[in-house]
Amino acid sequence: MNEIVESVNGAQLADEQRLIAIGQQVLEEARGQGASAAEASISVGTGLSVSVRRGEVDTLEHERDRSLAVVVYMGQRSGAASTADFSPRSLQATVAAACSIARYTSEDPARGLADPALLATDFPDLDLHHPWPLSADQAIERALAAEASARDADSRISDCDSATVTTGEGIRVYLNSNGFVGSRRGTRHGVSCIAIARDDAGMQRDYWFSVARSADELESPADVGRRAGERAASRLGSRRLQTGRVPVLYTPMMARGVIGQFLGAISGGNLYRKSSFLLDRLGEQVFPAHVQMQEHPHRPRGLASAAFDDEGVATRDCTVVEDGRLQTYLLDSYAGRRLGRQSTGHAGGVHNLEVRSGDKDFTQLLRTMDSGLVVTELMGQGGNLVTGDYSRGAAGFWVENGEIAYPVEEITVAGNLRDMFAGLQAVGADRDERGSIITGSLLFEQMTVAGK
Repeated sequence: MNEIVESVNGAQLADEQRLIAIGQQVLEEARGQGASAAEASISVGTGLSVSVRRGEVDTLEHERDRSLAVVVYMGQRSGAASTADFSPRSLQATVAAACSIARYTSEDPARGLADPALLATDFPDLDLHHPWPLSADQAIERALAAEASARDADSRISDCDSATVTTGEGIRVYLNSNGFVGSRRGTRHGVSCIAIARDDAGMQRDYWFSVARSADELESPADVGRRAGERAASRLGSRRLQTGRVPVLYTPMMARGVIGQFLGAISGGNLYRKSSFLLDRLGEQVFPAHVQMQEHPHRPRGLASAAFDDEGVATRDCTVVEDGRLQTYLLDSYAGRRLGRQSTGHAGGVHNLEVRSGDKDFTQLLRTMDSGLVVTELMGQGGNLVTGDYSRGAAGFWVENGEIAYPVEEITVAGNLRDMFAGLQAVGADRDERGSIITGSLLFEQMTVAGK
């Protein structure tokens, strides 16, 4: 055990076999301390992050993170503990802490490891690991290029809040006492910029970013900076709107949050607590018939791709919405048991959920809307998943005769998610793939916009 831990501590990024060996030792320790079952998750990651401001380095961080979490079961009692110290003494103490908790918790028949029949047995290569040999000097150069591009984008760009370049890679292994052993190694790189525009009327800020598994798929720092600068400048001269009911178009970055509200409403935790307005709606019409949502967890280089979920349950292509009808809930093992169902492989969330795009790009959606609001920024907490009530502070652009007329701010968009989903008029072809939810712009027929 000491040799294994020293190897992990001394390696730049530990390999899977060393981490698996530590996990197996933890499971054996749990059995020795009286656990009837146990699971362990171990993660190790390294990274570099550089931010510049006003032509100078603001922050430079070399990161190295590691963690181990163990859950033990004593019959239908469970306890969990975690540590960042992989020494034998610490691991033994962590298991002891989890066992101590389990002895004093209440029995819960839904607790336990995932059903062995659902565990992944096939581990395809998802092409997620693309290290970027980026030095600090090279990262600084790229961040400075993004900042300079933002300033050059418009004469009204007065400053940049930050321009940042990041790179990281990590390994996660998961093991349980039913014999499951799985590992995944991946990388994630990014470039971002926040630009500030100023004129006689005031100041506005906006941002842009690019993120990918492989550095060669990132937008160039110059393009990221330019888009951040253009977006900030376009918001100068923002006005408030009169209160009314109007069509609302969410850009893809904002649309992702609306789809996130839907996913929250069909997630197991909210369902078994009866705190979802979509409870007992399986198989029913939730969206118009043109809306389709599929999950593709084995998509090569996908930002949320995975062969198994956080409990080792196999992931697979899944239809969430077909012709507007809800086809599945999103369940982990615990929620599944509480609902009398099986896990759907969603412990930890969705994996590359795609809202199928329509045939209209952003410009065509503006023409379809004719007059209404484009939402490019949201503030506040969002929706109440019990009632479906939805209200967010917002900013964006007012549209007249199918064209953007002027920027707007200090407004609120409100409605009920049930009505919003039913009134989803179109999904744009301008899809954004920078996350676990992949969608284009969303055009809703009518929402309340509160301003003056």
